[in-house]
Amino acid sequence: MSTPISRPSYAAVLRVPHARRTFSAALVGRLSYGTVSLALMLSLTRSTGSYAVAGLVMALFGATSVFLSPYRASLVDRHGPRRALLPMALLYAALLCVLAAVCRRPGTSEAVLAVTAGLAGACTPPLGPTMRAVWAELLPDRLLLQRAYSVDGVAEELLFVSGPLLVGGIVAVASPVVGVVLSAVLVAVGTLAFVTSPATAALRPAGRAKSDGPAPGRGGPGQGRALLQPVVVAAAVGVSVSAVDLLVVAFAGERGLGDGTVAWVLAALSVGSAVGGLVNGAVAWSSPTRARLPFFAAGVGLCLAAAGLAPGLGTLVLAVMCAGLFVAPALTTAYLIADESVAPGFRVRAGAWCNTAVNAGMSAGAAAVGLLVERLPLPVCFAVAGAVAAAAALVPGYRRGSARRAGKGAQSSSESSELPEPSSSASSSES
Repeated sequence: MSTPISRPSYAAVLRVPHARRTFSAALVGRLSYGTVSLALMLSLTRSTGSYAVAGLVMALFGATSVFLSPYRASLVDRHGPRRALLPMALLYAALLCVLAAVCRRPGTSEAVLAVTAGLAGACTPPLGPTMRAVWAELLPDRLLLQRAYSVDGVAEELLFVSGPLLVGGIVAVASPVVGVVLSAVLVAVGTLAFVTSPATAALRPAGRAKSDGPAPGRGGPGQGRALLQPVVVAAAVGVSVSAVDLLVVAFAGERGLGDGTVAWVLAALSVGSAVGGLVNGAVAWSSPTRARLPFFAAGVGLCLAAAGLAPGLGTLVLAVMCAGLFVAPALTTAYLIADESVAPGFRVRAGAWCNTAVNAGMSAGAAAVGLLVERLPLPVCFAVAGAVAAAAALVPGYRRGSARRAGKGAQSSSESSELPEPSSSASSSES
């Protein structure tokens, strides 16, 4: 499926046969994740009249979505996207429509809402990890894959910014349940277009890959060690980034700046992350991915710690934007390492473990900083949030021996010498 390309650029990534069609379809489906949370929260709040109930139902929806992600990804690896991803997406879309229907009827049992939301979350299709696995299949050249992961990460960030704006436009003229139905349509249409792409068909189920010969390192503890560094760093970055939201609110409250300033600071974080992701993808790094990852994690931590010392809004915006410059590169590099650490038939679950770590870290960070901000001075809270990411930089990157790499020289480009030996595992693991 791959095409040799002389100039590794973002344009070259999208010129690969079927890349634009596949990526566009995946983005349509993933836009659903940017719209569903706000639309569902507003629908539940209007239906139940209780923020507590709405929060509980959303917590169940999020928990089943995040913590069952490795299992769903393993189904895609085992059975292939067409046999696993499409039924998952259609069931998820159907359950969202059921949720929209019950939210239109005030007085619906809280248990019915909770169970339906929990089931819907459990069926969330892992479009993000699967798209990254497709990129890895399309682009064995590691420089091109780095650029593909970077543009993928930036696009995903834009989806989570534009999704709530789209829901805001919908609720201005219609009921928020329309936003829930739209989320269902987006994921169903996007997934259908995605799995029917020839590029997605190149992802062979893990069971079929066995006929090609045994994967080196199958099932051993080396698999877990190889994934430890990217998963821990992804979780730590998730903790640190999620802490910024509440810390910025507290900063604005202490100085009487108003809620409007919060949006500007958070926008600076997103802009910094997008710029950092694009720059990271465009650079032809000479250092190995496992050496770069600690640098990016430490950059996030140090910039957030410095943000706590900001005397005013301008310096806070600058510090947070600088932290953002390291966020997308850290996550992109974590996904690259996860992809390098496993055999081709296990890429979806490896990426999903990183994705699960980010989401779990964000949930934990939001809860933890809520407790800290009422007990510690704000600069200390910023320092603690930054220390989490900085501490993750100390996690060593596991490297496999190079003895079995000799036969793999033709697989990758200028970065092939740094890659760890791929292995497979029964362990499992999204956006």
